[in-house]
Amino acid sequence: MTGVPVLPQTAMAGTVLPQHVRTAFGVGNEEPRPVVWAGRRAWHCGDVLVRPVPDNAVAAWSARVLDGLEVERLRLARPIRSSDGRWVVAGWAACRFVSGTIEPRHDAVLEVAGRLHAATASLPRPALLDGRDDLLTRSAAAAFGERRLVLDPTTGGELFTGLAPYRSPIRSEPQIVHPELFGSVLFDDDGTPALIELTPCWRPKAWAAAVVVVDALAWGGADDGILQRWADQPEWPQMLLRALLHRLALHAQHPEASVRTLAGLERVARLVAPLL
Repeated sequence: MTGVPVLPQTAMAGTVLPQHVRTAFGVGNEEPRPVVWAGRRAWHCGDVLVRPVPDNAVAAWSARVLDGLEVERLRLARPIRSSDGRWVVAGWAACRFVSGTIEPRHDAVLEVAGRLHAATASLPRPALLDGRDDLLTRSAAAAFGERRLVLDPTTGGELFTGLAPYRSPIRSEPQIVHPELFGSVLFDDDGTPALIELTPCWRPKAWAAAVVVVDALAWGGADDGILQRWADQPEWPQMLLRALLHRLALHAQHPEASVRTLAGLERVARLVAPLL
């Protein structure tokens, strides 16, 4: 595992984009070209990307929201319905292709977070979040003190246990936020950002920004000053702490985690601890 721990993806049913899926999304006559799009496998069919999704319910929710969402100075990978109106067909979803690559423009990603979460602030909490027990959900719940987890001490559990007592109550209200923006924002040649997907999480918006900062410091080569440049975020030290605890919990549960991949989070802990 290199870089940010990522959620395990469900296995694809084969290595070829099925013809019935291509037909359903209106690209049956296009020659599919396999590509890696922001670290995800997809098939480029003209100006459409078709990709497998790990969670049909989340993919359908994301598509419904992105279909009507407007965010200032942010390109969105607009979803495409199938011929019968569905957003997901047999575990596949489609969207318009947006150009760009993931780049270490960490402050620009944080600016995107601010604009995106202003646009999602009025969205209701989706019912699909009820009862979820995936890796991200468990880790966030542990970070906020809502759940106790048994974590491997060598890959993050010991550091989590040492930092958790520094939590203090927060007042920030939760809303729909994207908890994985670090690897979901692309930049084109002009530096214009694009969002490729929307993963729902019900947490304070400053926490989502803090997760970007933790990821950028741990694995993205960000300078230490990023902590202070965004210190005007509400309850910033506590949000940084919860973001760090979230990543430590996720790392300690990840099947490919190791002492080596923990080093980035250890660096973040050394930077955040004096702020608490």
